Formats: sequence, structure tokens, C-alpha cells
Amino acid sequence: MSAQHIHILYIDDEIHNLNAFKASFRRIYTVQTAESAEDAYKLLEDHEFHIIISDQRMPRMTGIEFFESILNKYPEPIRILLTGYADINAVIDAINKGQVYKYFSKPWNDEELRHNIEKAYEVYALRKENRELTEKLLSVNEQLEFLLRQKLIS
Repeated sequence: MSAQHIHILYIDDEIHNLNAFKASFRRIYTVQTAESAEDAYKLLEDHEFHIIISDQRMPRMTGIEFFESILNKYPEPIRILLTGYADINAVIDAINKGQVYKYFSKPWNDEELRHNIEKAYEVYALRKENRELTEKLLSVNEQLEFLLRQKLIS
């Protein structure tokens, strides 16, 4: 899949960060932005995202709380957390509660972030392929069990 087909949702309450992210990555990826978790929920209902990037410190809901809230309904997207604050507890919570793939400090380095987006998409694609292969294996196994039962009956 080409990089342009990687769909990213970026959530940040600071509009200049959203604009900077879009300016840096919109020519490489398909980028949607949201100014709040509430806006992000609406976008998640209407679009499929491979990668979700969120700011940690936002009004009403932190990035970790947002990731934790979407885990059951949207487990597939790879989650990346950005923050302007060095907080080890946030890092620990991000990993344990939000199942965050990477944690970056602001301001981000475009090249480093781009590289990690590519790596995150590789993880997404491998997980998807693994799920599909597992489903096929289960289906083939069911067919073999059926054939075996048929042979045993006759």
C-alpha cells in the first residue's frame, strides 16, 4: 500500500498544531484532524483510520483517556501519543491503559514522526494479515473436521 493510502486521525486542542501536522503530512498521507475527543468520535464513526495520533493534555479528556475509551470499539488502529510535557506517569498509563505504540514529545521532528508512522502502519498491516490468516485457518479447519466426520459416518 502506498503511503497516501495510510489514513491518520490527529487529535489536538491547539489549532496551530493541527495545521502544522496537516501541512507536514497531508501530501504523504490521508490526514483528518479533530480539535477534541468528541470531534474524533464523530470521525471514527464515519472513517477507517490506520493510525490515531493524539495530544496528551486536552480539556475534558486526556489522550490516554481517549485511547482507553476507544479500545473496545476501535482496537485496530495503532495509537501514538504526543505531548509537550515530560511525564513518566503519562508514559506508563499510555502503554498500560491506552495501548500506545509510541510516545513523542512536542515539538515533533517531522522525519522521525514520518518514519514511526511508516513503522506503525507496518504493525497495523501485519496484525490485519494475521487476523485474516487466522480466520482462513479456522475456516479450513472447520471444513476438514466436516470432511472427517463425513468419512467416519460413511
